[in-house]
Amino acid sequence: MISRRDFALSLAAPLAIPVGLHAQAKAIQARIKIDADRRIGDIDPKLYGNFAEHLGRCIEGGIFEEGSPLADKNGYRKDVMKAVKDLDVTFLRWPGGNFSSNYNWKDGIGPRDQRPARLEMAWGTVESNRFGTHEFLDYTEALGIEPYVCANLGTGTWTEAQQWVEYCNVADGTAMTKLRRQNGREKPWKVQYWGLGNEMDGPWQMGHRTAEDYGKFALEAAKLMKWTDPNVKLIAAGSSNFREGSDWVGWNREVLAYLKDHIEYLSLHTYVGNAANDYHDFVAVSNQLDDRIRTAAGIIRAAQGGLSPKNPIYIAFDEYNVWYRARGNSQRGRKILEEHYNLEDALVIATMLNTFVNNADTVKIANMAQIVNVIAPIFTNEKGMFLQTIFHPLQLFAKNTRGAALQTFLDCPTYESKSFGKATWLDVSTSLNNGVVTMNVVNRHLDQDVEAEIEIQDGAFKGKFEVAVVTGPDIKAENDFGKTTVQTATTSVTASGSKLRHRFPPHSYTMLKGSIA
Repeated sequence: MISRRDFALSLAAPLAIPVGLHAQAKAIQARIKIDADRRIGDIDPKLYGNFAEHLGRCIEGGIFEEGSPLADKNGYRKDVMKAVKDLDVTFLRWPGGNFSSNYNWKDGIGPRDQRPARLEMAWGTVESNRFGTHEFLDYTEALGIEPYVCANLGTGTWTEAQQWVEYCNVADGTAMTKLRRQNGREKPWKVQYWGLGNEMDGPWQMGHRTAEDYGKFALEAAKLMKWTDPNVKLIAAGSSNFREGSDWVGWNREVLAYLKDHIEYLSLHTYVGNAANDYHDFVAVSNQLDDRIRTAAGIIRAAQGGLSPKNPIYIAFDEYNVWYRARGNSQRGRKILEEHYNLEDALVIATMLNTFVNNADTVKIANMAQIVNVIAPIFTNEKGMFLQTIFHPLQLFAKNTRGAALQTFLDCPTYESKSFGKATWLDVSTSLNNGVVTMNVVNRHLDQDVEAEIEIQDGAFKGKFEVAVVTGPDIKAENDFGKTTVQTATTSVTASGSKLRHRFPPHSYTMLKGSIA
């Protein structure tokens, strides 16, 4: 069968895997074909984005910690900056999230000691406003990250959104540009990506509206923002409420009816979990993600009359992650949503990234929520930090999976998951970039290898291939301060010819990267 989300590649020699990870002699057999001419679409670098919200210890105590010996003169944590750079983050969303729906950006500019502290109602704290527009945009500029600012369309006004664009993007000649200069920034930052609010379909959101009311309100904001800077790209608040009984299809359809001629992206959010402690069901959750992407893409096509407009609308998964342990009504205050991730969570993240790549013609933005401490790949305390298990697949994808996404043929045994239907034991994606092929393969099986025979159509594998494996002694293995159980192990092999074989160890994610002729 042909599947855009199912691909695997193998190399001539098996990896050196620690004893005990796959002791059985017989492996499940799979067959794969790849063809460099069968392209899904270009992989947008913004698939490897992250998210920084004024929530818990994401900003204060994570990105930003004034007075810490680990911070620089601007208050940025130097160890976190290095980890963010190592993660190769391409795109960073800010200031929320739920926080954005009651945020007045003017509270976060000017001298820090003169900024007002405000009651923060989304997460039950007091917001100091010491980290604001200048701090965020200077941070992304220093790290070479594309910024994405989410405007307040909850309690905010059209004028607030318009003036924020003016403050950030217009060169001179206005009151807002004069104010920016007074606050120390001569040149505009030219922020291109702006969100039209956050999760406005959710009853938990400040300023929650019906789809019709949101569509009408966001339309006027969009017009003002684009009249201020015609180069901005706008992201509408699509569906985030996938709870039983919610009409997420209807929400997207109604929003697009108003905004289809004014936006470039439709935002979707998804969080997944394993509350039932069913490993094989959990690692099949990407089936659901793929279905939602295809459904949303169909809604977009219908809204645009099935035509190919000059300005197509793409999907932005600007919040996604594993999140289920640190949830509930008690999650309010400063130290909240601090999920500790294990190996099975990392494997699920790899399958989600595979799904984004395998829908590269439609999905152009993805932001893992969030960047540090709060459901995040990086975790700190006052003395240091460690990398969570989910850091490793995101890093490997961001650094290596670029260029064009390829369609593949996969013949692989399946199993029946409890919630998400049939799933192949291998979950795969591949990319081709200037003659270099990168293959991302998750073996979902708990305790069996999958051995794959791979054939390339009209070509050959050549030379040294990099092989990187993320696995651990068991699926519940976690990292912590002073303890790194799950990490990336790298090696290399030499490949030649049109056919290869490789054994993928159980409960693992493998990346293979090399040249083809």
